[in-house]
Amino acid sequence: MHVKRVSIVSIVVIVLGLAYFFSFVSAPMSEKDATYIIDGREVTLRNGYAETEAAPGSASKIVTNYFGNEARVDLDGDGRMDTVFLLTQSGAGTGVFYYVVAALNTSDGYVGSHALLLGDRIAPQSTSVGIAKNPKVVVVNYADRKMGESFAVPPSIGKSIWLLFDSKDMQFGEVVQNFEG
Repeated sequence: MHVKRVSIVSIVVIVLGLAYFFSFVSAPMSEKDATYIIDGREVTLRNGYAETEAAPGSASKIVTNYFGNEARVDLDGDGRMDTVFLLTQSGAGTGVFYYVVAALNTSDGYVGSHALLLGDRIAPQSTSVGIAKNPKVVVVNYADRKMGESFAVPPSIGKSIWLLFDSKDMQFGEVVQNFEG
């Protein structure tokens, strides 16, 4: 009887250890579980959420959330569909900051990019790909305020930003719109 109990306990310990390993050590299987660089700091999402200290030892938290507005495109030319989407970050002040990020779908799981700031308390509209004769141009549409308007005024000015992704640097760069040379 004692040997049977030890075997059952051993099996339970092994199963729990494997579950821990695969839930925390394995490669990110979703863009909602990858690490991104926001304002020079690594932020690791777990199920689309991250909470970090605003400063070491601080009770204030910075909360990062998956917002959505996904677009799928093969950004790095490896034949796998990657994801471009928006994140929000709040907590250090009164604003809600919106960022565009990419998650590359690699054979080892999802790898997050550097975040590109869109704005504070904007109103995201859509994210799409394939414009200006380039299937990899990412277009993010959103509403913002007029220059100098208070944040109390709802966003009402339509804006678009056109982006290309550099998979070596893991960063977006802005594409000039309507350029006439």
